[in-house]
Amino acid sequence: MTDRIRFIAHQGKQIFLIDVSNCSAAEVETTFRGVPTHLTAYPLGSVLVVSDFTGAVFDEEAIRVMKETAVFDKPYVKKSALVGAEDFPQFSENLSRFARREFSTFKTREEALAWLAKD
Repeated sequence: MTDRIRFIAHQGKQIFLIDVSNCSAAEVETTFRGVPTHLTAYPLGSVLVVSDFTGAVFDEEAIRVMKETAVFDKPYVKKSALVGAEDFPQFSENLSRFARREFSTFKTREEALAWLAKD
């Protein structure tokens, strides 16, 4: 795994981090293309995921890849949290609709991690 996609420990839970903070649109696209390879190794409905978009830049291709990834990894994900997406409210709503799953949004990574770890 790269530094941008990896598991981190928080409050005794393993959480899959997708960190595209301060990335260009091309870096966002490349990072999200690597996500499915890692998640398919885990049992269905078992992975806690936090995606950090703080300061990231998107273009149409990056958004398309993120939507496809969200659909593909849906069966493996137990809960998902988005950080830094409050600047892009339509993106969060469109991603949820497209992937047919909920993404809770948070202002900070710590808030998102606490929410994911509480179950």
